[in-house]
Amino acid sequence: MKLKSTIYPLTFVLAAMPTVALAHTGVGENSGFFHGFTHPISGLDHILAMVMVGVLAYQLGGRALWLVPMAFVLAMAAAGALGAAGFDVPFVEAGIALSVVVLGMSVALSVKAPAAVVMAIVGLFAVFHGHAHGTEMPDNAGSVAYGAGFMIATALLHVAGIATGFLIGKVGEQHSSRVVRTSGGIAALAGVGILAGIL
Repeated sequence: MKLKSTIYPLTFVLAAMPTVALAHTGVGENSGFFHGFTHPISGLDHILAMVMVGVLAYQLGGRALWLVPMAFVLAMAAAGALGAAGFDVPFVEAGIALSVVVLGMSVALSVKAPAAVVMAIVGLFAVFHGHAHGTEMPDNAGSVAYGAGFMIATALLHVAGIATGFLIGKVGEQHSSRVVRTSGGIAALAGVGILAGIL
């Protein structure tokens, strides 16, 4: 599988996202983009889930390499808008923790499923992550900039997961699958810890 040819769609998605002029600090669009960008990278649960989406996409290969992360980002953005508008989604924290467990186990077991099925599963989990991002948007933040911030940060974490799988594969072909799957197991255990309130 040629990573170069399949990473271009992800690059396109990142490049197509709106850019924001940052003129003032602490309010409006600047505050929105900053808070949006830092929100996904400020919690272990979000980081693990996003990276596992990328690793899972790498394991599936082909069009799933960009379709799976794209499904997550789009579903997350829609749920973020609903959260910011005050719509309620039950069991958000539990859903986020379960996403780490399920995505980690999927990587650990090297689950092979049709891309559409995986897109639906990651899309479901994206609703919980997106809703959390939306409801935690600061009052003084620009909503478009905030959304762009957490979408870009999430996409970059997906790319980090894809790159992790690719690099592990290049370092040692013989043991790469075991190492990648072990990373999924560790993430799943961390998800159990988050769900139990230990982490």
